[in-house]
Amino acid sequence: AVKTNGTLWAWGYNDEGQLGHNSRTHISSPVQVGSDTTWATNINSFGGNYQSSMAIKTDGTLWSWGVNFLGTLGLNQAHETRVSSPVQIPGTTWSQVVPTGQASIALKTDGTIWGWGANTYGGLGQNDRTHRSSPVQIGDQTNWVSITSGHAAQAAVNTSGQLWVWGDNEEGNLGQNNTTEYSSPVQIPGTNWAHCNIGSGDKRFLATKTDGTLWTWGDGMQGQMGNSTTGNPAHYSSPIQIPGTDWN
Repeated sequence: AVKTNGTLWAWGYNDEGQLGHNSRTHISSPVQVGSDTTWATNINSFGGNYQSSMAIKTDGTLWSWGVNFLGTLGLNQAHETRVSSPVQIPGTTWSQVVPTGQASIALKTDGTIWGWGANTYGGLGQNDRTHRSSPVQIGDQTNWVSITSGHAAQAAVNTSGQLWVWGDNEEGNLGQNNTTEYSSPVQIPGTNWAHCNIGSGDKRFLATKTDGTLWTWGDGMQGQMGNSTTGNPAHYSSPIQIPGTDWN
């Protein structure tokens, strides 16, 4: 968590050093990460998973720490290492970051998207399955405004209101009306998407449109689709609307 004064705090599980406290000791109360007061307070500027963490500073630099399995820390180290204090990923124009599972994607101020880490399901959008230990650009668009990620699937919205997805698609979580993996971005129909986010699980997405409607697709085994369905089969490979027109 980041406070309004620009300090960064972390607590919980710490076997991989992902709390950034220069140790691997579990912490049950918030402890400040370093002494910096320049961490960006935007909700999309920091995040983590059970193995690693990342955060952006107000100067546009991006920092990572935790376990570096398959290059997930973006530090040009393909072998598995552990970093228990923040280390900078090259660059000074980072604006959003989404660490997830064993890969990460991030957005730069120039509207480009970059990815690194594990690429088993094509989640790095490079039209291959090769892991990357340093950031590589995803596609050639320069108008991205929002990114999100879950498990090994990624999603992004651009300034034209288009929603694009790629990676793992086991539960239809790419919204393509199939369960085929895509190692390059593919578009979900529509040009009025406003924002996309991961659902409460890692194989499902939620997205809002500019008309205030809310849509979801992917794994819905426990009723996560919000349409009164549970159990198998409760997977949706195309977006379905959740009732209401005032979602934001």
